[in-house]
Amino acid sequence: MYRAITTIATVLGMLLTLSVRADEEPAKPATLEELQSAIARVVAENDVPAVGIALVDDSGPFWVRAIGKADIEDDVDADEDSMFRIGSTSKMFVSLSVLKLVEEGRLSLDDKLADLAPDIAFENQWEANDPVRVVHLLEHTTGWDDIHLPEYAHNDPAPATLKEGLDYHPHSRVSRWKPGSRMSYCNAGPPVAAYIVERVTGQEYESYVQENFFAPMGMETMTYRLSEDFRERGVTLYANGNQPQDYWHIIMRPSGSINASAKDMARLVAFFINRGAVEGRQLVSAASVDRMETTVSTSGAQAGQEIGYGLSNYASPHEHWIYRAHDGGVNGGITEMAYLPEARAGHAIMINSDDGESLREISRLVRDFETRSLEQPSMPDPVEVTADHRAIEGLYYPINARQQVGYFLGRVLGLQKFWFEEGTLRHKPLLGGDENGYYPVAAAVYASEETGATSLSLVVDPLGGPVVHLGTLVLAPTSALLAYGQLGIAALWAMSILSSVVYFLVWGVRKLRGKVAAGATMSIRVWPLLASVSVLVLVGLFAAGMSDPFVRLGAPTAISVGILLSSALFALFAALGVATSVWERATPMNRVNYWHSTLASSVHLLVAVYLVWFGIVGLMTWA
Repeated sequence: MYRAITTIATVLGMLLTLSVRADEEPAKPATLEELQSAIARVVAENDVPAVGIALVDDSGPFWVRAIGKADIEDDVDADEDSMFRIGSTSKMFVSLSVLKLVEEGRLSLDDKLADLAPDIAFENQWEANDPVRVVHLLEHTTGWDDIHLPEYAHNDPAPATLKEGLDYHPHSRVSRWKPGSRMSYCNAGPPVAAYIVERVTGQEYESYVQENFFAPMGMETMTYRLSEDFRERGVTLYANGNQPQDYWHIIMRPSGSINASAKDMARLVAFFINRGAVEGRQLVSAASVDRMETTVSTSGAQAGQEIGYGLSNYASPHEHWIYRAHDGGVNGGITEMAYLPEARAGHAIMINSDDGESLREISRLVRDFETRSLEQPSMPDPVEVTADHRAIEGLYYPINARQQVGYFLGRVLGLQKFWFEEGTLRHKPLLGGDENGYYPVAAAVYASEETGATSLSLVVDPLGGPVVHLGTLVLAPTSALLAYGQLGIAALWAMSILSSVVYFLVWGVRKLRGKVAAGATMSIRVWPLLASVSVLVLVGLFAAGMSDPFVRLGAPTAISVGILLSSALFALFAALGVATSVWERATPMNRVNYWHSTLASSVHLLVAVYLVWFGIVGLMTWA
């Protein structure tokens, strides 16, 4: 959940800086002892406070423990009973609850939200013919924004009801495209589905999960709230360089609030490996587990694509194999729960740190260990590449932004390129990233050359026309002129900002020495400088806000109000710069000065118009 709100600050910084980190690929562990040593080395070298881990196979849990410190300040060691926060992995219990009610005939995945919960506010302009259904809530295909920052920032320790949480800030629940056509991760969908569980059963959602899943699975301490067990056994979470974090009372509890130990997570992994059974008792049917692992509602899935997001359960490739998984993150804590059905093996990894790279390193080690003896799965037979297949070649940009506020960045910095090379479709992000290959297995469906799973499809979107579904990404075609033109403007903008500041160091000194006259020759210099400074202030404020976004950006503060003002001032200064250039075009002055300032102001104004169009000028992060 936490990662959604970092997009703007991260990508704005990419306009001005570029960094590359190259890490040496760790050796693949061949034994449990080698794996244990490798994980301990990652924890020590990267200064991760603690990691809780559970490894499970068809015989049950065979390594469940924690390494490191549950609390650094008090020097408390973590153990298998230490409770971590599993974030969005919590969503799995929403889908399990819904599927149990489906098995009992009390609910259907095709039921309409408006019929089941008419008191839940949402907007869908296509409701008459394309209503929001239960399946859309769980497969994240409602078209809604992810929840907004005020919902993330809400941190009332009082145990608010689920309905009160859903009523707090319903403005994000507006369908941006026809439900079912595109996937976009949204933390509001599962809580709405959980509220439907409450209405159908007459029970509080958390009580229903406790009775039907936690207790039968033997999860004695797992909880959605700050319990006495968590006060005694909960690890301290650390972020921003091992700074301790306060407990986050998540308003959308079903989406990310669960506290769990490594012992608890071992039971959850075993539940999925055993296809819904616990000690011979089926809590849900194997068919329901199969349905969790299947994406149905998107256009790509309907075309035959396998890789995607199912019911709180998504495909997670590792080399030649496809894990089923769900991860999660809160302030200072990250979790991965994943299993490989054909190997009947899986794992849970939890850290009390925001170091995502360390968790990925540990996950890679664990997956290498779990797949060490497996044979590479067979690949589907390719079909002959035709002219219809080659029509996919070209440039694309993403059209399923997780939050619409970030769409203006994605369409520029998320550009993707597709081309054929010796009968294989190649794909690579235009601004850097891994190159991947796919081969056609049907008229509009492509399989990964690594896993053999159908991972890419070319379909017709009801609003966007021909689009590519790549995993959970939806891409629309764009022209080379527009794609490279946007990147050129972005580069020119960065150069304008830099040159305006550098130029000021020259004429600013000359002004102090009385060498620059007042009037037009002065004002034409000032406006592009002020616009550039406004952008730098905006980026700086975002960077400062992201160190504690809930407090600094989720309410009107000096930082969040500063973001509003600096973005508005940027547009104002850009407009004044161009107006001054036009007004003073005949005024005698140094023409190099005139044309530099005019070009800089013109680029600023062009970018300002773009930002106004996408609602970024005057942005209120707390709204």
